[in-house]
Amino acid sequence: MTFEMMQDLQAVHDFLPCATPKAWIDEALKDIPLLLRDHANCEKKAAGTAMNMLFRYGFHDELQVYLAQLAREELLHYEQVRELLTRRGITWEAVTASRYAQGMRQHVRTSEPGHLVDLMIIGAFVEARSCERFAAIAPFLDDELKRYYEYLLRSESRHFEMYLELARLYAGENIDARIAFFREQERELILSPDDELRFHSGPPRQAVAVAL
Repeated sequence: MTFEMMQDLQAVHDFLPCATPKAWIDEALKDIPLLLRDHANCEKKAAGTAMNMLFRYGFHDELQVYLAQLAREELLHYEQVRELLTRRGITWEAVTASRYAQGMRQHVRTSEPGHLVDLMIIGAFVEARSCERFAAIAPFLDDELKRYYEYLLRSESRHFEMYLELARLYAGENIDARIAFFREQERELILSPDDELRFHSGPPRQAVAVAL
């Protein structure tokens, strides 16, 4: 890992409330095909989220420029993960969503600009957590996947900062308390057990039960 990557990763760790539990890493390594399928879904959903906001907030010029770039990049990553699946002979199967995104989005305010600001803050946590997990699992993967996840870390490590910059731009007020609120929601979602392994899930419930 280069010095620049280490700096980027430190910024990610400083922003997030906690590290990925080891139990999640251990379980993820047992089912790489599932992890890759869900990773592809995450990239596709990130592109879809960017496109939805492009249409909803067409009157915000800075937002339009960034989200257009983001949507293209996320779709490219979706295609890349699908290609990885094909090369490895992993069939494509639909994967249900984890509770992570909905667990965060249920707290989004309905009135503007609070709605937009909250979406930007959540986007920052999603992007930062993705990068943290790329770095957490990469050392245990085969050479191809390790290189790819390190590439994604370089590519996406600053996305969360751009989301925060846009949130502050459109908020019209200090948003530190709102960021702190969502940080605690994110902590609970990452540390509490989940029934199914997903890229943004907490540790699988059965693994937590065995540890206890």
